Order: sequence, then structure tokens, then C-alpha cells
Amino acid sequence: MSDKPEPVFSAPWHAQAFALTVHLNETGRFAWTDWAARFGANLARHGLERDLDGGDDYFHVWLETLESLLEEDGSAGRAEAEHMRAEWERAYITTPHGMPVRLGR
Repeated sequence: MSDKPEPVFSAPWHAQAFALTVHLNETGRFAWTDWAARFGANLARHGLERDLDGGDDYFHVWLETLESLLEEDGSAGRAEAEHMRAEWERAYITTPHGMPVRLGR
């Protein structure tokens, strides 16, 4: 039996998306009630109203909700988000196993 606690998030990017969303809310970018309503509607639209374990399906909808909020307020457009997603994909595909993933190599 291990004394090491289980991770709260199943993937690092889940934690990063969560932390970014909380930070943006805490800095006044959007109200949490607005976030929760939009996120709930997106989960339902994707058919994810069942109990979720916080896996990829849940966080893909989380990220979609965050991206739509940022697009609506003019912070980050769809093209910019797609470009950044492609850059991250290129970075993690070309990073040797075990090394930190860095943008702009």
C-alpha cells in the first residue's frame, strides 16, 4: 500500500486547463456562474450528462467552452487557438520521450 496520493487529474493538460480557467475567472475575465452554465450546456450537447471521471472527454468539452469564451470576448480567436494547438502538437511529437515539451524549438 502506497502513501503517495492519487493524482487529482488524469493528465497534466487537464490540470493546466483547469488552472487557467480558474485564473481567468479570478482575474475577472468571466463570472463563474456564466462559465458553469456554458460548460453544463456543452456537456449536455455532447451527450456527456452522465457521471464523468474527469477524463479526456470531459476536458475536451472544458477546453471547447474556454476557447469559445475567449473568442467571444476577443481575447483569442479560433484561428489563433488552432495555430497554438498545432504548435503544441508539433512540439510534443518532436520532443524526445521523458523530456519537457517546449514551444518554439
